[in-house]
Amino acid sequence: MSELTDRQLRWHRRIKRLRHPAWLGTLRRTSPLSSHWGFERGTPIDRYYIEQFLDSHRTDITGHVLEIKDSEYADQFGTDVTRCDVLDVDPQNAHATIIADLADAPGVASDQFDCFILTQTLQFIYDAHAAVRNAYRILRPGGVLLLSVPVVSRLATRYGLEGDFWRFTPASCNKLFGDVFGSDHITVQAHGNVLTGISFLAGMAREELSIRELETHDPYFPLLITVRAAKWQPKIGRGEFQLNA
Repeated sequence: MSELTDRQLRWHRRIKRLRHPAWLGTLRRTSPLSSHWGFERGTPIDRYYIEQFLDSHRTDITGHVLEIKDSEYADQFGTDVTRCDVLDVDPQNAHATIIADLADAPGVASDQFDCFILTQTLQFIYDAHAAVRNAYRILRPGGVLLLSVPVVSRLATRYGLEGDFWRFTPASCNKLFGDVFGSDHITVQAHGNVLTGISFLAGMAREELSIRELETHDPYFPLLITVRAAKWQPKIGRGEFQLNA
């Protein structure tokens, strides 16, 4: 019998796959298990990475802190926080102490915050470049921006089909934040893998995955990106610059 051609081999493999398809179980469906990020099943999977990131940077969350929509993370992870302001574009938010659009915020004074916690927000701001420049401007010299953005995510229903603009990659974050803060002063990290991405889109909860599954990080299949960016701080009496450690 003559050897099979490449084309015949491909057909043999295809027939074998059709006879033994991948098993998707409860995920073989066209609607998600949860329409609320998995909250009703447990903890949303992206929260696992966000909270790990903030927990590892507790020493940055100090002094005068700014957070978006409420002060949940500043309260949970802050260290010696002396004041916490909450920024929101919505004047109906009772938690907000500053009403402004981060992309156009001339009324927010420069050089006033020691830390800015900006999680899962930049994708809803069309002019992301302006938002990053303003985040830099309102930080004090030596201040730190702690940010997370999605790589994989469903569209947010609260903003409708017209208000959820962006998904990010490590390359875009390195460029976007490096151009403003300086490439030597940012740390960009990708978190997750193909399983966490599929699970998050399906609405599964963090509790439904093992630590090993959550802690496997595949650079080609990230779920979420975190960024630590520090604003330059001049040294007293010298023409050089330093950053908070």
